[in-house]
Amino acid sequence: MSDSDPLKTLFRELLLAVGMIGLLVLALYAHTGSMPPLVVVESSSMVHDLENGEVGSIDAGDLVLVHNQDFDTIVTFAEATEVGNSNYGYSQHGLEGDVIIYKKNGEGGTPIIHRAIMEVIPNQIASPNRSVSSDAPLSEYCPDGGTYDSESFDQNGDIGVCVLTWDVPGTNVRDVETVTVQFDGIQAGHYDCDRPVHANVESHLVVWQWEPRHAGILTLGDANSCSVDQGSQAVNGSSGVHSASGTVGPIRASWLIGVGGGEIPWLGTVKLMVSGSDTPGTSHVPSPSFFILFALIASVLVLPMLVEPVLRRFVSGAPEFEQARTEQMKQYYEEE
Repeated sequence: MSDSDPLKTLFRELLLAVGMIGLLVLALYAHTGSMPPLVVVESSSMVHDLENGEVGSIDAGDLVLVHNQDFDTIVTFAEATEVGNSNYGYSQHGLEGDVIIYKKNGEGGTPIIHRAIMEVIPNQIASPNRSVSSDAPLSEYCPDGGTYDSESFDQNGDIGVCVLTWDVPGTNVRDVETVTVQFDGIQAGHYDCDRPVHANVESHLVVWQWEPRHAGILTLGDANSCSVDQGSQAVNGSSGVHSASGTVGPIRASWLIGVGGGEIPWLGTVKLMVSGSDTPGTSHVPSPSFFILFALIASVLVLPMLVEPVLRRFVSGAPEFEQARTEQMKQYYEEE
């Protein structure tokens, strides 16, 4: 095959394209430490007011970088809004605190990308009854009271504890049996419920006499008003996020996929277009996102056609081009 063979040219261009994609994926992996390094947003639960399809709001159809980050380094909304906290003022994607990606109750299915609001951690603990069978009710692990947490460690480093009281970093809640936090800007940072989905139970986020199932992070979609993922046991009027085993509990470290980083808007819409019938597809993608996406695709296709004639005219007028052409013609005649 000659250098001008169409098949050879096509193969070379395909190889170049695959190589560039591979380098891009490796670069993203090096940056995030996660594979895959991106997730496609499928719902509108993180959209902010007046940011429909705009950069800075996590819309359906956006790509979000997934950073492999230690659970202990996650900054919650409570911590980022506590005056004097080392993380005060820290924000991601339009509000204080980190946005995390997690598996619902550690199970399969579409991951959830929501904001970390506050964390409940054990204060007073006791060792459980370790002689009970693995399928025994959780109450049998803690016959003297407390909540059995199968993934926390006791003083001896053994896994599994009975949690007697809880702390909430970023608030003044310490050593309590049930957790009550009012995000009214007094006891904790301010989180208003003036958003379209909430049942209008309170004007701000209120976690009321919550008995957590185990240690972990309470999460919330920014557009879900005050309807937390952990349901009505934590916040009145919350429908919660559900998996095959029920309402999502506080997010454990073992459920964490990563922490949301930078946003690549609109491009994930292409994946949603070819998603199966068991997914929302493009039903939540804002109309402006479609327009911008198609405009980008058109620009990629048309721009080379516009740029090539300009570059060709510029190059052909260069002295080096004329010299190279003369040498090429000279070589041709010598070979003849």
